[in-house]
Amino acid sequence: MNFIGIIPARYASTRFPGKPLADMKGKYMIQRVYEQVRLVLDHVYVATDDIRIYDAVTSFGGMAVMTSDEHKSGTDRCYEAYTKIGGTSDIVINIQGDEPFIKPEQIESIMACFDSPGTQIATLVRAFEECEGWEALSNPNSPKVVLNDNSEAMLFSRSVIPYIRGCEPDEWLKHHTFYKHIGMYAYRSDVLGEITRLPQSSLELSESLEQLRWLQNGYKIKVGITTQETVGIDTPEDMIKALTLLS
Repeated sequence: MNFIGIIPARYASTRFPGKPLADMKGKYMIQRVYEQVRLVLDHVYVATDDIRIYDAVTSFGGMAVMTSDEHKSGTDRCYEAYTKIGGTSDIVINIQGDEPFIKPEQIESIMACFDSPGTQIATLVRAFEECEGWEALSNPNSPKVVLNDNSEAMLFSRSVIPYIRGCEPDEWLKHHTFYKHIGMYAYRSDVLGEITRLPQSSLELSESLEQLRWLQNGYKIKVGITTQETVGIDTPEDMIKALTLLS
C-alpha cells in the first residue's frame, strides 16, 4: 500500500490573506508544513490556486500543482491535484496547510488506520482532558466526534456530544471521554473520487462539516487516536503565538 501527501493551500483568506507565505523564522509557513510531512512521506505535493504559492514551493525544492480557485473544500482540491499528477497511489492524505507543527506520529497514526481491511476514509481525534474544562469542550470551532466500538466515527458535531444526563455541564469531562476532531483526512483514491461527486447533504449544511456528507451517504470513517494537539494558524494573532512556540 502506497501513500501520497497533498497539502491544499489557498492564498485568499478573509482573516489572514497570503497565510501560506507568512514568514516563520526564515521559512514560509507552507515550507514548514511540507518539511514535516516529508519526514514521513516520500511523495508530497502542495495543491494551490495561486502562482505565488506555487513559485514559493518550487523555490525551496518542493513539489506543487496548480488547481482551480473555485473549490469549496480541501478535499476537492486534493482530488484535482491527485488527478493532475497522474496519481497511482492507493491512499491520499490531506494535510492542512496551516499546521506547521504537525507531528510525524500523527501522520503515521492516520496511515495505520488502513491496516484495517475495508477502511475507506480515516481521520484523527484527540481526547479532551479534564483540565481543559467546559469552555474548551463547548467551543463550536472544535468539532466533537462520537466513536463506535470499531473506532469508526458515528457522528461529528460542533455541539457537545453525547449529552450527559443528570450531570452539570462543568462536570461532564469527569464522567465521559469526549473526542476532539483533528482535521486531517486520508482516503482510498477511488473513494476520494466518489465523495467529491456527492452533493452537499443536509447535515453538512447544518453544521458546516463536510465529513457529515460522507457519513450521511453511508461511507465509513476510521478514526485514529492521537495524544498530541495540533496548532492551526487562522489569524495573524495565531501566528504570533506560533512564533513563540517555534522559539
